[in-house]
Amino acid sequence: MNFNDYQDQANDLAIYPIESRLVYPALGLTGEAGEVADKIKKISRDKRTLDAQERFEIAKEVGDVLWYVAALARDLGVDMDTMAQMNLEKLHDRAKRDVIGGSGDNR
Repeated sequence: MNFNDYQDQANDLAIYPIESRLVYPALGLTGEAGEVADKIKKISRDKRTLDAQERFEIAKEVGDVLWYVAALARDLGVDMDTMAQMNLEKLHDRAKRDVIGGSGDNR
């Protein structure tokens, strides 16, 4: 499966109202990313390594993040293959200019 195939199938499962475009997936994205971070935070706090079940549960949450990314990209009018390519090009350019470790959007 490629990103666009995923985005098409995820679109079939998007049931939020059109007037909630951008807002619904953006808020969902932050919530799901927070769930991923919270699970990892607790493992880090307890100074444990991940077991197989925890890895699976975190992977499921990352999948939810992916769904919201797909929805947000669709609402922005960008297909995920294009978005992924744009991101890699940006990162390669930053690496080439030795600013990949810096801060700021347009470096």
